[in-house]
Amino acid sequence: MKMISIENVTKTYGEKELFNAISFTIAEKDRVGLIGVNGTGKSSLLKIVAGLDIPDSGEMITPKDYSISYSAQEPALDPNLTILSQVFAGDAPVLVLLREYEQTLIDLRSDPHNQAIQDKLFEQQKKMDALNAWEASTNAKSILTKLGIDDFDKKIAQLSGGQKKRVALAQSLIQSPDLLILDEPTNHLDYESVKWLEDYLGRYQGALLLVTHDRYFLDRVTNRMFELEGGKLYSYKGNYAAFLEAKAIREENEEATIEKKKNLFRRELEWIRRGAKARTTKQKARIQRFETLDNQLASVKSSEKLDMSLSGSRLGKQAFELKSASKRFGNDVILNSFDLLVKPGDRIGIIGNNGTGKSTLLNILAGKIPLDSGERIIGQTVKIAYYTQESEDMDENKRMIEYLKETAQVVETSDGKTISAAQMLERFLFPSYSHGTPIRKLSGGEKRRLYLLKILMSEPNVLLLDEPTNNLDTQTLTVLEDYLEDFPGVVITVSHDRYFLDKVADQLLVVKGHGEINTFYGNYTEFLEKEIEKPAPQAKPAPSVEKEREKPKKKKLSYNEQREWDGIEDHIASVEARLEEIAAEMADTGSDFEKARALMEEEAKLNGELEHLIERWSYLSELAEK
Repeated sequence: MKMISIENVTKTYGEKELFNAISFTIAEKDRVGLIGVNGTGKSSLLKIVAGLDIPDSGEMITPKDYSISYSAQEPALDPNLTILSQVFAGDAPVLVLLREYEQTLIDLRSDPHNQAIQDKLFEQQKKMDALNAWEASTNAKSILTKLGIDDFDKKIAQLSGGQKKRVALAQSLIQSPDLLILDEPTNHLDYESVKWLEDYLGRYQGALLLVTHDRYFLDRVTNRMFELEGGKLYSYKGNYAAFLEAKAIREENEEATIEKKKNLFRRELEWIRRGAKARTTKQKARIQRFETLDNQLASVKSSEKLDMSLSGSRLGKQAFELKSASKRFGNDVILNSFDLLVKPGDRIGIIGNNGTGKSTLLNILAGKIPLDSGERIIGQTVKIAYYTQESEDMDENKRMIEYLKETAQVVETSDGKTISAAQMLERFLFPSYSHGTPIRKLSGGEKRRLYLLKILMSEPNVLLLDEPTNNLDTQTLTVLEDYLEDFPGVVITVSHDRYFLDKVADQLLVVKGHGEINTFYGNYTEFLEKEIEKPAPQAKPAPSVEKEREKPKKKKLSYNEQREWDGIEDHIASVEARLEEIAAEMADTGSDFEKARALMEEEAKLNGELEHLIERWSYLSELAEK
C-alpha cells in the first residue's frame, strides 16, 4: 500500500509559528479534509506536502515512485499557452506527447497540405497508440467541458480568474496521481460543476487532501478530517458531520479540564496575593506554575462566545424596489423590464451559472451600476453594507485594532449592551494577543475576515454579500451565519455555497441569463429538489403539436466532433498504412514465429481500430453534410 508520512513538521511564518511538530499519514483511498481558521497554516501545509515549500524541521517520507499533483487556490499559469497546452503541461511522457500532438493539429489546420506536418502527425499518432494517450486526451477534454471550459484553443491570458482556476483544476485531475491536493477547488464553480466534481472524486482511485469552505462538499467527499488549531493537528475519522460530533465531545472534555484549571488558578491567585515571605525553590516553582496557568486561561477567555445580536440601524417600511429595470452590456442582456420588491427582513439568495449577471444585479441594487431604463427606489432609512469579491484597499501598516476602530470603537447589541472592537475581533476568531498585529502580516483569508468584520461593525440594516464564502474558512462562516440569524435587516447574497444558502436564504432569485430571472420561495436544497423532480414538458395531444414534436431535429457537428472529423481521415490513412507494413513484415518473418505472433496480434488490434474509425467516419460525414 502506497502511503505518505509527515513526521514532526514545524513551520513558522515571520514571527508566527503556524504548526509545531505535527505528524500524520495519508494512505491509499484516504479522503482527507483539512480545516482551520484562516491564518493557521492550511495552505502552507498543503505546499509542504506537495513539495513546494520546505518545513523548518521534520521530514516527509514517500515511496520512490509516489506522484503528487497540487491545484493551488491562486494558480500560476503561463499566459501564452492555450488551455489544452496548459492542461497538458508536465513532465510525464504522455503529457509531453499530448502537447506535441495538439500543437501539430493546430499547425495542420493552418497548413493542411504540408506533407512534413502530415508525416509528423502520423508518427505522433503511432506513439499515441503505444502510450494509450487517446484516453488521456479524451479525458482532459471531458473534464474541461464538465468544468465549463469548451474553447480549448483559447489563450490563458484571455481567461477570467475563475476560468484559470478551473483550467488549473483540470490540469491536476488529468494526471491521476497517487495523492491529489486541492486548495479550495469549489471556488468559482457553479452547482453542476461542483456536483460533477463530487462524483469524480468519489470514483478517484488515489488519495485526496483538500481544503474547502463548502461544507456539503466536504461532508460528501471526505472520510477523514484534519483540524489545525493552536499549532496542533487533530485527526478525526469520518466526514465533516462525524468531525463536528467528535470535536464537540473533545471540547466538552477540555472544558472539564479547564474548570479544574480555573479552581487551581483561584487557589494559586490567593497564595500569590498573600505574598511569599521567602523565595525558596519550591515557592519559585509555584509562582511559575501560576504564570503558566494564567497564560493558559487567557487563551481560554479569548475563545468564549460573545453576543452577536447587534442592533443595527433602524429600517423603515421600504428597502429596495426595481421597476421595469433594464440593463445590458453590448448584446449581453442582464435585466429586461425586471420588477423586484425587497421588504424589511427579506433573506434573498442570488444563484445562477457563471457569467449570467449575478454580481451585476447586486451592483445595481447597491447603486454602483446605473440602469439603462426603469427605476431603482431605495428607502430613506436604508444603510447598506456591501461585501464585494474584491479586497478593500487597506493601509498595510495599520494594526488590526486601529483599522477596526476607524469604523466604531464599540457596537450596541439588540438588548442595549455594548461590545468593544477588541471583543468583536475575538468573536471573529482573532485572539487578543494578535490585535496589535500590522495588517501586512495577515494572510489573505485573515484580511478578508477583518474586512467582513469592519463592514458588520458599521451597523447596517441592509447587507449585500457577493460570494462571501470564497476565501473564508468554515469557522468564520459559522460565526457569520450565527450573526445573520439574528440580524434584523435585509440580507441579499450571491453565492454558490449550498450550505451557506440553506442557512441564510429563504427566497432565491434564479438568474438564467439573457435577462431572464425567476423567483423561488424556499431554500437552495428545496430548489434543487424541485428542479430534479420537475417533469419534462409534455405537449397536448393535438395532432399538429404531436406532428411537430415527432419531427426530428437536424443535428450538427459539435465542437469536439468537428475536431475529430478534421483529423479522422488522416488517422484512417495511418492505420491502413501500418496494416500494409505489417503484411510486408509478415511475409519476411520466415521461421521467426515469435515475431509473426506479435505482428498478428497487432494486425488484429489495428483491424478492430480501423473498423471503429470507419463507423465514426460514416456517422460524422452524415452530420457534416447537413
